[in-house]
Amino acid sequence: MDDAASLPSRAARGDRAAFAALMDATKADLHRFVRRYVGEDDDAYDLVQETYVAAWLAIRRYDPARPFPVWLRAIAINKCRDWGRKRAVRRVVRGVMGLDAPEALAVGDDAPAAEAQLDDRRRMAALDRALAALPDTLKTPLLLATLEGRSHAEVARLIGATPKAVETRIARARRALAAALGRTP
Repeated sequence: MDDAASLPSRAARGDRAAFAALMDATKADLHRFVRRYVGEDDDAYDLVQETYVAAWLAIRRYDPARPFPVWLRAIAINKCRDWGRKRAVRRVVRGVMGLDAPEALAVGDDAPAAEAQLDDRRRMAALDRALAALPDTLKTPLLLATLEGRSHAEVARLIGATPKAVETRIARARRALAAALGRTP
């Protein structure tokens, strides 16, 4: 059996089993990235599916000398950006600027554990909304560096910027998140 390093080469030649193995190997990280990018779990699942479909359709253009996850992440970023543009258009067309109105959560038990869980969910929802509201130029480097653990140099190569620009964008993103969450950076 071929080792994992040959999977991208086999997939690039149209090997469905190799591509399926690459999907299995990358789906958890890709979903986590997309989920943080768009802020909605259902949308993230859809966008991950769209990313894999687009990747399969473009697999013959993939260069196996490049890391497959980096190539896949670039496709995912484009899908996320498209999703954001479509969502913005829908908001304007509908005349509704707050599609993410928080749901009223009824808690029947006043136990501290339940309150703490609710507070955690609210904070996470606020963070998700704040992340989703960031412009792509700030959101992408922030998520790639913090969530994915990539270096500024790796992020720079992925998004076509300099490492210093990545550093600046991450700092701006953090300040914007802090402001949106009502915290001092």
